Amino acid sequence: MRGHVNKQKNIWYEFHLEDRIRADHPLRAIKKLADAELARLNDRFNAAYSAFGAPSIPPETLIKATLLMALYSIRSERQLCEDIELNMLYRWFLDLKPDEKVFDHSTFAQNRDRFADNGLIQAFYDGTVAKAISGMAASDEHFSVDGTLIQSMASLKSFRPKDDPKDPPKGGASKTSEPETQVRDNNGWADFKGQKRSNATHDSKTDSEARLYRKGRGREAKLYHTAHVLMENRNGLMMAVEVGPADGHEERRATIRMLKHVKRRHHFLPKTLGQDAGYKGEGHAQDLRKLGIAQHIAGLKGRKPRGWTASQRCRKRIEQLFGWAKEVANAARTRFIGRWKTKLYLLAAGATYNLLRMANLGLTA
Repeated sequence: MRGHVNKQKNIWYEFHLEDRIRADHPLRAIKKLADAELARLNDRFNAAYSAFGAPSIPPETLIKATLLMALYSIRSERQLCEDIELNMLYRWFLDLKPDEKVFDHSTFAQNRDRFADNGLIQAFYDGTVAKAISGMAASDEHFSVDGTLIQSMASLKSFRPKDDPKDPPKGGASKTSEPETQVRDNNGWADFKGQKRSNATHDSKTDSEARLYRKGRGREAKLYHTAHVLMENRNGLMMAVEVGPADGHEERRATIRMLKHVKRRHHFLPKTLGQDAGYKGEGHAQDLRKLGIAQHIAGLKGRKPRGWTASQRCRKRIEQLFGWAKEVANAARTRFIGRWKTKLYLLAAGATYNLLRMANLGLTA
C-alpha cells in the first residue's frame, strides 16, 4: 500500500536532543573533553565580563562554535550561524535548545578583543595541552618544530608604494608614485609588468602586516603571514602555536618563543628538537643550547647525535598538522586583518585538533 505525505502540522513536539545523537558519535568524546576544560576556566570567564548589565552570549558557546568551524570546514562565521540554526547536532554540541534563537555572526567580532585581552582562547588551548600531558598522551622529551605560509586575505592589487594614498583617486594613476602609463581597474592596480616591488618600498593598503614572499625559486610571490607549530613526537599533538611575519627569519624567533611559553606554562622543556635545514644558524643553535635542548637538524653531516634519525622521521608528521589546519580548518588563507586575529583562530583550530586526537586515543575527561 502506498504511503502518503501527511501535511497536517503538529502544534506541539516533544523530544530530547540527547536521544537524537547516536551513542558512538565522535563529537560526544570531544564535547566531554571541551566541556571539562571550559568548566576549569569558569573563574577566568567571570573576570573577563562585568557583573552588571544584560547577559552576554556565553563565552563557552562561542569557543565551542569555533571548534565546530574547524571540525566541519565551515567557511565563515555567518555560515556557521546559519548551520547552527538548521543542524540539531550543532545545537546539541553548543547546549542550545531546539527552539532557542541562534546568536548573530557579529557576536564573534564583538567578543574577539575581549577574548584576546583576557587570553581566553590561549588558556583553552593550553588546557588541552596540559590534559594531554597529564594523560600521558604527549611526550615531554622529544619535540619537532616547523613553519608554514598562511596567505593574507589582501589582494596583490593592494600592494602599492608606501607613499601612495590608501584610497587613490579614480580614473588614473597617482602622479607621485606610479607612471602615467600604468593601467588601473576599479579595484586598484591591474598590471604590474616592469615594476620592481619589494617590502622595503611597498606595503598592502588592506593588510599592512602582510609581506610579499615567494615559496621558492620560480614561484609566484604573494602576500603571506607565517604560522609555526611546536609538536610532541609521541602522538603528534600541538604543544604551541605562533603567527608571525613572512620575512624568512621568523621561524627561529617563533621557535624560541614557543619553547619559552611551554616552559612558563607547563614547567618543562624537551630534551631534543627536530628541525629542517631552514633552521640552520649558529645564533639559533646557541639559543637552543642555552635552554638545554639538543638540536636535531636535517642535513647534518658527520657524526649524528643519538636519536637524530628518530627525530627526523617523527618530524615529518608535522606536515599532517599543517595539512589538517589548511584543508580541514580552512586556514590556508586567513579571513582576518591583523595577525593577532589569525593567531586566535589557529589556537582554536589547534585545540580542536588536540581534542580530536585525544578522543581518538581514548583519553577521557
